[in-house]
Amino acid sequence: MNAKSQRGWTKDPSELLRVGEGFRLADVDPDSKPGYDGRKKDGRADRHAGEEQLDELQERLYAQSREDPSAPAVLLVLQAMDSAGKGGIVRHVIGSTDPQGIHLAAFKKPTPEELEHDFLWRIAREVPEAGFIGVFDRSHYEDVLISKVRELAPPEEIERRYDAINAFEAGLVARGVRIVKVMLHISPEEQKARLGERLERPDKHWKYNPGDVDERMLWPRYMEAFQTVFDRTSTADAPWYVVPANAKWYARLAVQALLLDALEEIDPRWPAATFDVEQEKARLAAS
Repeated sequence: MNAKSQRGWTKDPSELLRVGEGFRLADVDPDSKPGYDGRKKDGRADRHAGEEQLDELQERLYAQSREDPSAPAVLLVLQAMDSAGKGGIVRHVIGSTDPQGIHLAAFKKPTPEELEHDFLWRIAREVPEAGFIGVFDRSHYEDVLISKVRELAPPEEIERRYDAINAFEAGLVARGVRIVKVMLHISPEEQKARLGERLERPDKHWKYNPGDVDERMLWPRYMEAFQTVFDRTSTADAPWYVVPANAKWYARLAVQALLLDALEEIDPRWPAATFDVEQEKARLAAS
């Protein structure tokens, strides 16, 4: 189902971008813009048009949960190579909603306390409550990506984690959490250009991490690790979506479309008044 407010899609992005049987990451062109035939200005206009709809749906989701503790929630999982645009998604897509209904978690290197527990312990603590849109800027998938590429855990432990992730996410879905898992897919050439821009601009130096260059040297291994993640954890209830992200405007538009699609399917409802509306109107007029 195409988002009602975004008119430039020729095909449903939730179908085009979904990781299905036979999917190969190597076949995805990071410069492509699947299902969208407009240009940058059209994409930006569509995204701005979608902001009002996203804001209303998020408010309805939040309002519904105030009366119904079992109301649904949405969890957006963002994974990507460094500089792929996760922060831009948070700023330009999630940023158009009311922050009171947003729960953002950015997972960094595990702390000593977190390392004392199973890898999913810190993740479970950040799952959004009913009525919230949760955003994971990196996630539990770091533990089967970096850990696999850098050999931070033995192969049998990595294998265990794929099954643990599937069980964990199935449990969330059963509790009413709609999961939208997105990989922002950029090319190594685009990443190099973005990192170079950070070095050229003093206002971007704080975003530069010398370790990113070390990770670039392992690009093929990371792509293999992502492919394994898709093969093992893109399920019917919690599928992956791969969004070509060399064009930032397209990536932001596509992620907004995926969120709108999820919220439209949930179709949150405004809660009914728990008081006599007409009586309260009369009391207010007389006050």
